Amino acid sequence: MKIERSIVVSLFVMGLFSATFTANIRAQEYKYEIGSAVGTSFYMGDANRTKFYLHPGIAGGLLFRYNIHFLWSIKAGLLAGSVSGKSDDSGNTFPSARQASFRRTLTELGTQVEFNFFPYSDKYAYLGTKPYTPYLFAGVGATYATGDKTFIDANIPLGMGFKYKLENRMNIGIEFSMRKLFRDDFDVTEKTTGWNLDSPYGIESSLLKNRDWYSFTMIFLTWEFSLREDPCHGN
Repeated sequence: MKIERSIVVSLFVMGLFSATFTANIRAQEYKYEIGSAVGTSFYMGDANRTKFYLHPGIAGGLLFRYNIHFLWSIKAGLLAGSVSGKSDDSGNTFPSARQASFRRTLTELGTQVEFNFFPYSDKYAYLGTKPYTPYLFAGVGATYATGDKTFIDANIPLGMGFKYKLENRMNIGIEFSMRKLFRDDFDVTEKTTGWNLDSPYGIESSLLKNRDWYSFTMIFLTWEFSLREDPCHGN
């Protein structure tokens, strides 16, 4: 997908810029953040090829972030959400006009590396910091989803967000992400031997082609803790 390619390229470019020009970047005042998120989730695959937020579900979870310095962070999250799809409004025409639908509740455990466009802090203005920043992220995770035919797979999250410091130790933000899966049966919830959305045209998918995706759009609130002894030098 184009979104996957553009985010990976952007992360690479930002990482190269950061490595070249910010070798001595200063650190944020607090090392860690913990908080929660709530939002919506949706699926993209054989039952929805192109429509964002088709049949949206409810999502939520817990977040933990380690702030390496003003520009880079590592985030871990435990998220859950519901997704569904119907082949009759997918925009596809299937063999013999067959139809299928599915609904799943998923749980995800994952970690991502985040890059802030601006040095992020509500202090140290002399270093060019700002109390807000857009950011990009990518990482790896594991997905478990319910159904008569359960689903377990790795995923690659790719996304972008915006965060703002409400006050000294409180952050609010919003982020959008796509999760790429490595299997094509996320939209198959029953153990059937006949036609289904795994390979609806009878063509087997390759490792990177025709795999299913799901997405989160989340609003989060986090609280910072663990004061650094010397934040101006990244200790």
